[in-house]
Amino acid sequence: MNSVFKKQIALPQDHGSWVFIFSPLLIGFFAGGRFQVPGLYLLIAAMSAFLIRQPMTVIVKALSGRRSAADLSPARFWLLVYGFIAAAALTGLILSGYGYILYLAVPGAPVFAWHLWLVSKRAERKQSGIEIVATGVLALAAPAAYWVGIGAYSSEGWWLWLFNWLQAAASIMYAYLRLSQRDISPEQAAAKSRGDWWLLGKRALLYSSFNLALSLLLGYFKIIPAFIFIPFFIQWAEVLWGVSHPAIGWKPVKVGIRQTFISAAWTILFIAFWR
Repeated sequence: MNSVFKKQIALPQDHGSWVFIFSPLLIGFFAGGRFQVPGLYLLIAAMSAFLIRQPMTVIVKALSGRRSAADLSPARFWLLVYGFIAAAALTGLILSGYGYILYLAVPGAPVFAWHLWLVSKRAERKQSGIEIVATGVLALAAPAAYWVGIGAYSSEGWWLWLFNWLQAAASIMYAYLRLSQRDISPEQAAAKSRGDWWLLGKRALLYSSFNLALSLLLGYFKIIPAFIFIPFFIQWAEVLWGVSHPAIGWKPVKVGIRQTFISAAWTILFIAFWR
């Protein structure tokens, strides 16, 4: 029985991914203004759905020969545990009158299948495209939490989804930039000009600049809160700093910790200025 309780099978090992589920949930709940029993059901369902990815990935790896067949039993155990908890929480949501929120789970099925297919082909690493799409699915937790908080559907929830997704996409692009910088040797770095570094960071800069410009524009026309651009400015400033201060020789954990700190700051500021 001890073999069942393996952390690497029960919990996601890409620790940076946790922020992509916690951030939209927190933003949605705070924007909604209240947290009651249906909110607890949603929280449990969302976290169970997030956690179920790890045992499913292990099962696919074991079946494709990438992991030991001995991992199948504990992976199936956690799949059943998370699946049962998610089903129970979703039942609570439906009985509470929030069955329409389940429609938000529909986009997740093909994206999850895409991820598992890549895993079976040993091609899931460094796939920024699917990572960005997947964070868009996770960002749907924001409108779900908002609707449960206010007790009804509101189109305003889609703004929360969009901004969570845009921030996550920019965060992913910046993480790839920092990791690519750390792979450059000191000798190669010395041969690069300032223009070379800016060229390397152009995608990350483009994403964060677009987010800042959009939030400024929509805030100016009072479509969204006027100061919501501030958290996006923090993210943009971090990318600007990262482009001009390459992460040469940084350990991945240092990159991850800084990314988590910036994402947490963005979440806190977004909550403060949205309210």
